[in-house]
Amino acid sequence: MFMRYFARFYSAMAGPRPVVLSGPSGAGKSTLLRKLLKEYSGVFGFSVSHTTRNPRPGEENGKDYHYVTREAMEAAIDKGDFIENAEFSGNLYGTSKAAVQDVKDRNLICILDIDMQGVRNIKSTDLNAIYISIQPPSLDVLENRLRNRKTESEESLQKRLHAAKMDMEFSKEAGVFDVIIVNDNLEEAYGQLRDALLEEINQVKKVNMSS
Repeated sequence: MFMRYFARFYSAMAGPRPVVLSGPSGAGKSTLLRKLLKEYSGVFGFSVSHTTRNPRPGEENGKDYHYVTREAMEAAIDKGDFIENAEFSGNLYGTSKAAVQDVKDRNLICILDIDMQGVRNIKSTDLNAIYISIQPPSLDVLENRLRNRKTESEESLQKRLHAAKMDMEFSKEAGVFDVIIVNDNLEEAYGQLRDALLEEINQVKKVNMSS
């Protein structure tokens, strides 16, 4: 019964391969994604993650995150509704199967911005994703970037640097990522990202043009 359920689920997940994008805060993921979405409008879509944290100013429910109670999210996790979930700073975060399927149903490449714990969880599933890690040139460069943002307390910054150090080590593990991009030069890093996804991009554009 269990295996039949997952066979049906992953069969239903036919469509463009999702992209699992990971890397520490400050490595430049958001900047690279903005460039990608600008150049390839109508090709990519985001799975909207669930979280138990409160919305920040300007964030919208259903757009930035699905904001839910811990009780509701734990119940959904127990039911098997999530591809991956993790806890960070006392809050749960997760990617639901329905959120990914919604993007794929529109013949879009689903982008999942996931931390390393989430990557480990997804790697244990049959989700046929492209795994890409965006890394800073060094921990010192990352610290300068985060300090220049002036959005972090010292305690928060140290937590992020500790997480980043583990993330950088994780990216070196054999067989985890298909592509590792060191974002030292933005244009070069973007070129590597685009090249890694070009085959899927062209397939989506071809299908959309013929439909």
